[in-house]
Order: sequence, then C-alpha cells, then structure tokens
Amino acid sequence: MELFSVTVMQVDETYIRSLSAQVADELKLLHIVDGGLTAVYDHFETHACLTVQTTLLEKDALSIRNQTAESLAHILAEHIMEEIEPLIFRNLIIKEFKYEAKDDVEAIEGYCKLSLNGIPSIDDSLISSIDSGRVRRKEVLTQLLLQSLEETPTLSLDGFLRFRVGEYTEELREVAEYAIDEFMMDRQYQEFISLLQYFVYIQEAKIPVAHLIHKGGHEFIILNDRHELIDADEFDATCKLEVLEKDINFEDMIVSTLISVSPATIYIHTRDPEMTIIKTIRQIFEDRTTVCSYCRTCEIYLGESKKQDQLSP
Repeated sequence: MELFSVTVMQVDETYIRSLSAQVADELKLLHIVDGGLTAVYDHFETHACLTVQTTLLEKDALSIRNQTAESLAHILAEHIMEEIEPLIFRNLIIKEFKYEAKDDVEAIEGYCKLSLNGIPSIDDSLISSIDSGRVRRKEVLTQLLLQSLEETPTLSLDGFLRFRVGEYTEELREVAEYAIDEFMMDRQYQEFISLLQYFVYIQEAKIPVAHLIHKGGHEFIILNDRHELIDADEFDATCKLEVLEKDINFEDMIVSTLISVSPATIYIHTRDPEMTIIKTIRQIFEDRTTVCSYCRTCEIYLGESKKQDQLSP
C-alpha cells in the first residue's frame, strides 16, 4: 500500500536515487518491523516520484501513518536545507540581485554559507546562536511539511517550496542581502588595502625603524629607533589618504601615522598578533613588518619578563 508520494520536477536519476536512499535510512530508524516500510522511486523525463510503501493493509496502515509522516517530514526538511538551500541562494543572487560573474556569485554564496553555518574559529556563544538558528529553521520546515502530508499524502516538493514556505524563503533572502553587504564591504576593504600597499611601495623610507607597541585593547604607542614617541606632524603628511579622515577611528590613525613616517622596518610588540589592526598593518606593510613575541621593549612596555632566546630588535 502507498502511504506517501513526493514528486520533484526536472531532476536527474542520481538525485532521486540519493533522496530515496536517505528516506529509506530514515524509515529504518522507526523500527516498524511488521510494517514492511520501503522507499522506491520512478524517474521520468519531466519529473521523478518517490513513494513510501507498506505491506500492511489499509486498515492497519493507519497505525504507522503518523510516525511515517513525521519521519518523512524530518528527512525532507534536512534535504531541503542541505541540497536545495544552495540553489535558492544562487537563484536569488543571480536573478534577483543581478550578480552574474562566477567569482562574485561564488564569493557571495560563501558569505551565505558562513552566515547560516558559521566557521570553526568563532566563539562559543555565536556557535550556539547559529546552531539554534539552524534547529529553528529545520523545525519550521518540518512542521510545514508535516502539515502538508497530513492534508494530502501526495506532495509536490517544488509546489511546497513555492507556495508554503514564504517565511522561510524570506529569511533566506535576508541572509542573501546580508551576504552581499559583507561581500561589498570586503571588496572595498581589499581595494583600500591595495591602495595603501601602493602608497607604501612608492614611498622611500623616512626613518629606519618604528616600534608599534600594543599595550592592550585599543591602546597603542609608536616609537622611533631611539624609543622616543613619534610625532607624525614632523613628517611630510602629503601621503595621508583623505579617506582616512572620514569616520576616522584608532585603526585609521595608526595606519595613517605609519604611512606618514614610512619606516623601513616596523617591529610590532603585541600579546595579540591575530588582532584585526595588527593583521591589517602586516598586510599593508608586508615584509617591512616583524612581530616580536618577546624583547626588552616588550618587558618595559608590556610588563613581560621571559628568559628565552627570542627576537630582540
């Protein structure tokens, strides 16, 4: 007896075979031994049909129908999130937001994925938030699928996605918009960094050494080779970028000062070499920078005392 059928339009046989296997594995978890539950598929030129069947007679099949519907809804929700979400995002990026260049589309898709799934290095609270968001989205899909299966045993997956999940697709649209904003900001940042790298490249060094000392948080000082505070006003400031004067912050001030004084070598004394501003300075000044893990300057300004053979500029 047929319990449920799921129709999917315009898919190849590999797709429906894989989905059928996923459903079959999910049904096994129900441990309905006497139900004889199976998942079979038919593939046609225009569509494919996945059918969940039981060897029970109709009067007995009602006893397992609810369990089977819940199981089928669960695996279809997982399938939508894993297999169809990326296609939805690509469709939004290309057709709605009009990005067509392959590299741009792939980059934005990457931001979408990060937004939904996070990255391994992020903090525990954000991981928890992302996990709860995924659980919530899956629960929304599962309940909507279950409602559809309770209304009718025949489900068109394409129709379901088009007409029954407006709130879900709107959330994906918002994620895509956020991803595009991140993509554009990153592109502008990289263009800005490239411009700064160019300024550094065409400038001759004005002083031999600068010591950038990160005392913690947003507290930095810059010393010359005699360990005296550097006053950027003493130098020709024509290379300062006007863009740095717009919405200026402490990072802009540090970069602007270093570009103005144009050191041949920058020693960076910090306990946090992965801090964004540190990474930015290393990216701009490239081989002019050296990160110091311990030296006499660190001991004086950072309060560190280590007896080990380390770089001591």
